[in-house]
Amino acid sequence: MAGRRRESPAIHTDGNDVKAQKSPRLLNSPCDPAPKSMRELPQWMRLYFYGMHGVTLDVLISSVHGLISDGDPKLVGFSSPFRCIMHSLTNFALEKIYLQKKSFKGRPFIFHLVFYPSIYIGLQILLGNINTLADRVRVVSGTQLVLHYILTLYYTHVFYPGLSRLRYHCPERTKPEYTQGERVPDGLPDSARFLFFGMHGFLDEVIFTSIFNVIETSDRTQGGHTSLWSFLMYGSCSFVVEKLYMNLHFKRGWGTCHRLPIYIFFIYTWEFTWGLILRAFDACSWDYSHYPFNFMGLITLLYLPGWFCLSLYQDTLSNVLLRIKCTKDEEELADKATVINGQPESTF
Repeated sequence: MAGRRRESPAIHTDGNDVKAQKSPRLLNSPCDPAPKSMRELPQWMRLYFYGMHGVTLDVLISSVHGLISDGDPKLVGFSSPFRCIMHSLTNFALEKIYLQKKSFKGRPFIFHLVFYPSIYIGLQILLGNINTLADRVRVVSGTQLVLHYILTLYYTHVFYPGLSRLRYHCPERTKPEYTQGERVPDGLPDSARFLFFGMHGFLDEVIFTSIFNVIETSDRTQGGHTSLWSFLMYGSCSFVVEKLYMNLHFKRGWGTCHRLPIYIFFIYTWEFTWGLILRAFDACSWDYSHYPFNFMGLITLLYLPGWFCLSLYQDTLSNVLLRIKCTKDEEELADKATVINGQPESTF
């Protein structure tokens, strides 16, 4: 869609052509006008984000429920790789339902408060019973219905409109994206990057703990767990590691082998520091005392291969986030359907 926009017309003033694109604009603003090379987020990226976002909601809801029920300061929440996949697929389908908002012009009340909530809640009830249909149907409580309804309002008024402002730049394969000494674009604002890294930390821990549960306890439910505190830990740690990547790689030209030891040293220091602080308030959700090569039960060399792989993946994520930009376009997903030769074509 962005690629089909025309050049800004010249403005004739006293015989002189003044290009519209030469008008001054603020630099480093959180949301800038979308360049013509920027396009909507590709499908694989939206599926990835939908799964990660769904796991975040699972952890948030289950941890708050546990806090209210037990008052546990560890704030442990639960999800699973299976639920991550289901969130990806269902939200991708619900995205198409959201596109039908255009058919409710003049009746947004019906779409936002009746049509979309009905489909969303029905789908969530179906998914909630997918593993219990052989035994018994799970009854949905009134509290759960209210929660689902609140989530539908969040999706239609916050999540999808915010997602529609993101644009992705796909670099040319024959041309290096960035070179040493070249100014690296800002990409997403720092607050959005922090949120992304925090949510990705939830996904990492859920997948990691689910694998360990299968190996250690033969748990076939493939359930994983994490803590709300992990959002702050992973969000802040990955944010700092990304800054190290920008400085060491782009400004100093350090290779991967030189950067990795610094990443891992910082990660272990960060995990140990957070563990000491949380343990003082009985809020530390991990204890490595039963693992070999541990120090005070807060860090262990047994996880070194995992941190090594995540450090490598961190650089890949940073490169992807550099290609995403938040725009000022007030376009929502429902307005992205264009008509070509009389046939509607979705550009999202």
